[in-house]
Amino acid sequence: MGSSESIHGFPRKHRLLTAADYSVVFKKSKRVSDRYWTILVHSSDCSTPRLGLAIAKKRAKRAVDRNRLKRLVRETFRARSSMLCGKQLVVMNRDETVKTDSSVLRGSLEALLSRT
Repeated sequence: MGSSESIHGFPRKHRLLTAADYSVVFKKSKRVSDRYWTILVHSSDCSTPRLGLAIAKKRAKRAVDRNRLKRLVRETFRARSSMLCGKQLVVMNRDETVKTDSSVLRGSLEALLSRT
């Protein structure tokens, strides 16, 4: 078991990797959002849920903020991946995310994921 396959890892099979992967989700998706996040959801034949991140530099100017948001989304995705089978997701941040506490952001993300 390699480091990317560890229980706390984010293996390649769970990621949207190419522009084509993202394009499918952007073109054919259901959108759920609140004041912190927008999530695009595309149902697919693949049993493994896949996650793509589109954390905008325009909305989170500092790298430390973008990295915190990406880490938080990945952690939440890992915790909820069993209920997301057959879905491809792209998570995008909104303006409020940088100014908000991580526990609030995590709760918001979990609520949105339960609506997908």
